[in-house]
Amino acid sequence: MPGIEAEPPRDCQLCPRLAAYRAENRRAHPDWWNGAAPSFGDPDARLLIVGLAPGRAGANRTGRPFTGDFAGVLLYETLIAAGLARGRYEARADDGLTLVGCMITNAVRCAPPGNRPEASEEATCRPFLAARIASLPNLKVILTLGDIARRNVLKALGLKAGGASGHGARVSAGPYVLINSYHCSRLNTNTGRLTPEMFRAVVLAAKAEMGGPGR
Repeated sequence: MPGIEAEPPRDCQLCPRLAAYRAENRRAHPDWWNGAAPSFGDPDARLLIVGLAPGRAGANRTGRPFTGDFAGVLLYETLIAAGLARGRYEARADDGLTLVGCMITNAVRCAPPGNRPEASEEATCRPFLAARIASLPNLKVILTLGDIARRNVLKALGLKAGGASGHGARVSAGPYVLINSYHCSRLNTNTGRLTPEMFRAVVLAAKAEMGGPGR
């Protein structure tokens, strides 16, 4: 996407509410990342996994998507089992874990108060999502974690944010296959809305669409 970088600056000021929340967290926890969480993974990715926003004590603390909170345990352990990641997930950015053929990003790059970004913040950050998608020359499949992430991806691609939703929903999105999953949050797993088996199945479906994990 010409003119827009795929990653916002760490101290991005485009969303005043999110910048203020970062500053608040920085005062309380100066040793945390407290910045826009960068994407993580393989620049030759054929699979892009898109979440909604960093968690306050997750990526906002560690500086890596889905690292340090409960959702990361299910996400990364499933990716390792599927052959889409190598190493051991230890809930820290320097654990040596690497992704194979995939990348992880968020629709909104800064942690929002209450884990809920506002629609205006989603729109402001969307050019970075569009640029991240456009920057991946081998991308074939986008796996969205939750319906809000799904809608943001469709909007980033200039498509209507309608169509099939729900866990396992699959649609064509321009040149990509878009598959949606329930978010791998503690709430969803504790309530049984999403089981490890359900999440494993949707990741394997995405892997099948991308044609395998190898470079």
